[in-house]
Amino acid sequence: MGSYPPPNPSQEIVHEEDFAQPEVLPPTAGTMESQPVRRSRSRWLGAPATYLLVGINCAVFLWMVWRGVSPMNPTVDQLMHFGADNAGYVLVSGEWARIVTAMFVHVGFLHLATNMWCLWNLGLLAEPLMGSMGVLAVYILTGAAGNLLSTLANWISSRADWVTLHDLGVFPAGAGASGAVFGIAGALIVLLKSNLLPVPPSELKKLRRSVIYFAAINLVIGVSISVGNMALHSGLNIDNWAHVGGFSCGLLFAAPLVPRLGSPRRQFNFRLRVAIGMVVGILVLFGFYLAQLPREAISG
Repeated sequence: MGSYPPPNPSQEIVHEEDFAQPEVLPPTAGTMESQPVRRSRSRWLGAPATYLLVGINCAVFLWMVWRGVSPMNPTVDQLMHFGADNAGYVLVSGEWARIVTAMFVHVGFLHLATNMWCLWNLGLLAEPLMGSMGVLAVYILTGAAGNLLSTLANWISSRADWVTLHDLGVFPAGAGASGAVFGIAGALIVLLKSNLLPVPPSELKKLRRSVIYFAAINLVIGVSISVGNMALHSGLNIDNWAHVGGFSCGLLFAAPLVPRLGSPRRQFNFRLRVAIGMVVGILVLFGFYLAQLPREAISG
């Protein structure tokens, strides 16, 4: 597994290092144009949101490197400058935008490459099922859910130090797209269960099992690395709370959906709006709860 030890190891949380890769292919792969000249164009048009998200993440990384950030071992201060998550900056300083920006910031090239490989594979599978707007929504909302849950966990674990020192640096930094990647995996597990999809049931079962294995293996890997690092007092940590939050939100997001393939467009669009509205409402309420925690800590 790769490692990105920060100057102050206790401050760093990396959402995911090296994902175990999902062996999945888009369900429409077998129906693409047979002419090689048209295939790449069809693939882009079939999954524009996936390519857009990968492009944004890569562009942010290149921008960071261009501005002097180390491509292999960025510091905590550099990550924070470009929008990494931090419970103190979010809850005490009110920098809530970090909940979103952190999912586009990566801790070195290897971190970016593994996250983007998984995003690309899962996105190509998800986009025919939930549409481009659905992929964009599930990425942003599940990534935000993971970062909010991580913020809560980090606040609870570091609150006593902050109350004593009033130093925002006691809270760890978090960055990466892995919470959103887990969110897409969670949504796929629900959608691939549908009997409306024009794919043989045996193939659907294999695809769904592959996504389940992907999520389970990487959750186990993340927990194992965190336990090992606690024992060895290493500076590298995996943000397992962000993974759990993103994955759970993905399951919730997909619950009211029917897959776009095989269902009436009006029905799919209505259920997509319901899913987005439901998750946004839950995240807003959760955010209001988190915003009260600093006041309670000071008064307590």
